[in-house]
Amino acid sequence: MDQKKTEKKEIVEVKDGAVEVIPDEERTLELTRAYAFEGETISSLDFSGLEEINAESMIRANNIMTNAGTVAVVPENNLHYALIIAADATGLPIEFFKKLKPRDAIKVKNIVTHFFYGED
Repeated sequence: MDQKKTEKKEIVEVKDGAVEVIPDEERTLELTRAYAFEGETISSLDFSGLEEINAESMIRANNIMTNAGTVAVVPENNLHYALIIAADATGLPIEFFKKLKPRDAIKVKNIVTHFFYGED
């Protein structure tokens, strides 16, 4: 899968003539612990890249799951599918997401699932 780094979306606010940059907390996930991965320590994930997901990304995730032997009636509710979409949205490799502890993996799944089914 072609990996890409997503641009972190931030809210810019002007207060008293000074520009203040506020991270988009709605799409940021604080992990329950810090993970060492490829020389970096990762303690939060920026999911603002979910806005760039399209049907082609979803088809690619389905193909990856099928090639791995994973079968799901409703793939959008499947953990493997959600981790593939998360990898695409964050620019981190799927290998990072496969090493998450269960609580963090479920948090990632919930963010992706909520993005698909939630209301804006």
